[in-house]
Amino acid sequence: MRVVVDLSRCEGYAQCAFLAPDAFRMHGEEALMYDPSASNARREQVLRAAAACPVQAILVDQLEGRDAPAEGSSS
Repeated sequence: MRVVVDLSRCEGYAQCAFLAPDAFRMHGEEALMYDPSASNARREQVLRAAAACPVQAILVDQLEGRDAPAEGSSS
């Protein structure tokens, strides 16, 4: 999955860092740092964090074809 944060909208409420600390963290009091290619294992946390953002600054792109294993594929 791909995560994009509109840093011009982000106001540093840190709800994302609280809900998904492996994907988002605050650097100082106002600077947000985040993992733009969060793993699928963190999907639920990242989606909750995006939904909780008071200014809706977080966009999550599922990238279905790249992240999910192909159905019916055999190795």
